[in-house]
Amino acid sequence: MLGQAVRRFATSAVRSSHYAEGPGKNMPFNSDNKWRLLGTMVVFFGAGFLFPFIVVRHQILKT
Repeated sequence: MLGQAVRRFATSAVRSSHYAEGPGKNMPFNSDNKWRLLGTMVVFFGAGFLFPFIVVRHQILKT
């Protein structure tokens, strides 16, 4: 009884969703403009790469 209600709700929730389908449409960022995507990726990964070096430099200059 409960299983049927859950199944009915799940199928109705899937049918009522109106999201675009296709490659790149389920990502949280826009991938249509390749240069903007490149800039976003450089900033995102570059910040994560540079952070330890900045912290070490700060600690060295602190003493």
